[in-house]
Amino acid sequence: MRRRFAARWAVAVMLGVAALLGASLPATAATPAPAATGVPTAQIAALQRDLGMSAPAVTTRLAREASASAVQSALQSAIGQPFGGSWFDATTGRLVVATTDASQLSAIRDMGAQSALVDQELAVLDALKDGLDAHAASVPDAVTGWYVDPATNSVVVAATDPAAARAFAADAGVGEVSVERVAQAPRPLADLVGGEAIYGPDEEQCSVGFSATSGDTSYVITAGHCTERGGTWSGDDRTPIGPVETSSFPGDDYGLIRVDESSWTPTSQYVGQDRQRSEISGSTEAPVGSSVCRSGSTTDYQCGEIEATDQTVNYGAGDVVSGLTRTSACAEPGDSGGPYVSGSQAQGVLSGGSGSCLFVFRGDTFFQPVNEVLADNGVNLVTSGS
Repeated sequence: MRRRFAARWAVAVMLGVAALLGASLPATAATPAPAATGVPTAQIAALQRDLGMSAPAVTTRLAREASASAVQSALQSAIGQPFGGSWFDATTGRLVVATTDASQLSAIRDMGAQSALVDQELAVLDALKDGLDAHAASVPDAVTGWYVDPATNSVVVAATDPAAARAFAADAGVGEVSVERVAQAPRPLADLVGGEAIYGPDEEQCSVGFSATSGDTSYVITAGHCTERGGTWSGDDRTPIGPVETSSFPGDDYGLIRVDESSWTPTSQYVGQDRQRSEISGSTEAPVGSSVCRSGSTTDYQCGEIEATDQTVNYGAGDVVSGLTRTSACAEPGDSGGPYVSGSQAQGVLSGGSGSCLFVFRGDTFFQPVNEVLADNGVNLVTSGS
């Protein structure tokens, strides 16, 4: 086993894990802090506002997050079955990698990541979450969602009533779970509000997420709870874009609108801070703990941090969506379908959330990962390099 691990680790190094070491060392005269590249000045300003950081601290963090994002999958492959998950530690500016095999800790540290010894493999935790997913049809409204938290090495069930969370887990036969009490239940964020938007056949308002293509056909990616009734959608000037091609909600939360009208040109841009347009250069998944910003037609540009991935969310009335990513960036009705971006990398489209951007309790929001949308539908993301 030791020999197989060493071989996998060598492959990880070839894939660029060594870049993490340079990005995680403390800044000194000999080792200057890395700078974020390709990140709009407006995004840095928004992160300063929402995370309470200085501009130099933001640029350093973004560079370290980019390094962590680039290598986390290679690290997982190198560790193999004992992998217990990974997350970005904003305090140290380093990727944390967990394993159940104590013999791997030194090698993880040698590659510049923090190591953590845990009791349960990520595969075991994922299987426990799958057990809860299998009972989603009977979830009570007081249980708002569940996810694997690598930092606590546990499955977390979120609920407005902790007793309901424990009962749901027991009924599913999952056993012990961590319980997170939340103040409000999430809801999909689509509504009739003002601002730049796309409009459905019944004047429902949502937001453009990303553009995608397949051959000569172009699409707008947005939220599935927006497009589930089908029909033709229009831009903010009411010029028709085209019909709903695909819609998936509940279960997933994405929709594809086919661009039939030549007056609409798909781009790699999104509206950032102060209405400035910024470019998407790819869709590398950011780890838990990374900063993330979202854009929407109601609240414009808001930032926060990624709190969990692969969360199952109960919106009530039987609408359960799995595989969502949870963030601390706030949103309001009408923002649904809008893009989430980490650095210059597309992350996903807004599904729903709780709380409000207008009050002290900003709540949490959830996005549908864009890479799943691309893979499920065989489409390509429009990026600045495409």
